[in-house]
Amino acid sequence: MKSRNFENLQVNGVRLRVVVEGQGPLVIFVHGWPQCWYLWRHLIDPVVAAGYRVAVPDMRGFGGSDAPPAVEDYTVRTLAADVAGIATALGEEQFVVIGHDWGCIVAWYTALLHPDRCRAVMGMSVPFWRMGPETVNPPGKDAAFWYMRYFQTPGVAEAELDANVRNTLTRVYYSVCARAGQMAFFEQFNHPRDAKLLEVFPAPGAMDDFMTSEDWDYMVAAYKLSGFRGGLNWYRNISTTSSSTPELDGRKITQPAAFVAGAVDPVLLFDPEWREHFTPCFDDLRFVELIEDAGHWLQLEQPAAVATSVLRFLGAIDR
Repeated sequence: MKSRNFENLQVNGVRLRVVVEGQGPLVIFVHGWPQCWYLWRHLIDPVVAAGYRVAVPDMRGFGGSDAPPAVEDYTVRTLAADVAGIATALGEEQFVVIGHDWGCIVAWYTALLHPDRCRAVMGMSVPFWRMGPETVNPPGKDAAFWYMRYFQTPGVAEAELDANVRNTLTRVYYSVCARAGQMAFFEQFNHPRDAKLLEVFPAPGAMDDFMTSEDWDYMVAAYKLSGFRGGLNWYRNISTTSSSTPELDGRKITQPAAFVAGAVDPVLLFDPEWREHFTPCFDDLRFVELIEDAGHWLQLEQPAAVATSVLRFLGAIDR
């Protein structure tokens, strides 16, 4: 694995371990679950080579960063403040934020909550919507297993997921990759509400086209270091995401924006009409692109195509 420059930054009351490389305008990459900075490993060098300074954190609760135990330490307002705080710690007033999965949600909210500092935003995988209790308890699925609902009670999911980190990661990764197909993730609805997460996800097939044995070793070590509690606490704040930010009701993202997702990403099926609901949320949406032969882990499954999209967006805003 290529050696990276890590810095420990004091940000918003916690210490975040951040890869900081390059010179130029600042781009902050934000990962989701179950990930760490390592998700972005294929994007760092192309963006640095294009003339940017990159900051790629282990977000709070993950990897080598602090993981406070309290659920209330992971609200979307706090996570967005972490992103802006990274820029402050690096002496930068403005930045571009690019996020994936939960990090995509944080990226959208960073643009909304810090409009004077976030000059552009790019999301991957998760279209913007104002999440609330229905996200945790989807209508008509009260008797079925749903992973977000399973994550809500502190200690329950941690006990299962921490027991065998490699099994956890391989099952979760496979369930949403292109090779599994877009519907494999939703097989969980065919299981009872009181099932366990690793019982409802399919046994992992081959993923060696985008995850090497060295990659798995790195991710397992990262989760053995942090445990799963911090990342799960992000999910435990979903129900309050909209209610805790009432000033954002009806507000559009005004900065230049773009959205990229894998064409086989099951998250896009959370709302089959996502395009119609998504585009009116922006004043300056530059493009929406689906990457063929990619599922949820598009940066890993099709890294060259994703790098092209990222550089296209950065080039458009910095002409």
